[in-house]
Amino acid sequence: MATPIGNLGDISLRARTVLAQADAIACEDTRTTAKLLTLLGLPFNTLIACHDHNEARAALGLIERIKNGQSVALVSDAGAPLISDPGYGLVDLARANGLMVTAVPGPSAVIAALQLSGLPSDRFLFAGFPPAKTTARKQTLRELAQVPSTLIFFESPNRLAASLADMAAVLGVRMAAVVRELTKLYEETVRGTLPDLAQRYRSHPVKGEIVVVVAPPAGQAADDADDLDVRIKAALARGLGVRDAAALVAAETGHPRRLVYARALLAAQS
Repeated sequence: MATPIGNLGDISLRARTVLAQADAIACEDTRTTAKLLTLLGLPFNTLIACHDHNEARAALGLIERIKNGQSVALVSDAGAPLISDPGYGLVDLARANGLMVTAVPGPSAVIAALQLSGLPSDRFLFAGFPPAKTTARKQTLRELAQVPSTLIFFESPNRLAASLADMAAVLGVRMAAVVRELTKLYEETVRGTLPDLAQRYRSHPVKGEIVVVVAPPAGQAADDADDLDVRIKAALARGLGVRDAAALVAAETGHPRRLVYARALLAAQS
């Protein structure tokens, strides 16, 4: 059985149990995982490097172990396995061989950033890292420009300002959020329009791991507003007060409560 494990920095009881019982642990860096096992007081089961440069070869050996009745846990150094991290090839090969694969959910920078952004969360697309070069990056952004969803990117700090400027040029003046150093001491979320954020980070470079969340196209935003109004009016028609109706609709849609409350006030007065 192959089991992807979530973020090494936030281990659940289930993840700890899986690591303790695994016959082998596949990991990006055996030294990092060894430190984790030491901190958790777990025995050093067989640690096998499985990273971007050797996954195809390592996966063959891991599959043989599973076929022979062993259990294999897959961990990442940070973030969620397979999400811009190694593991896809291993899971694909395990599935092709009819082997059982399960997951132990853990923290995900994609989901956490979306939650913190205050942008529409009912539909989103994770686009990974944009290309490093401007020409290729703009081409990728043009392909995503009309996707009716909130867009989520990973980005490196040294390319952040240029990437935001390209997003502004291709996607237009959309609201966005730059979420940095999630779950760490210097966690930060900065909201603004793409042009404003590009200017901010051009003048004030930052360090750390970064997620950029970009609002959907204007048409999708209008659709969201129409949907909000329909939901608000339905809640008011049920006899709920403005505050309770706003709380209900905000919980249902994931939109910021203050935004929903403002629209509910207008709906109640019309």
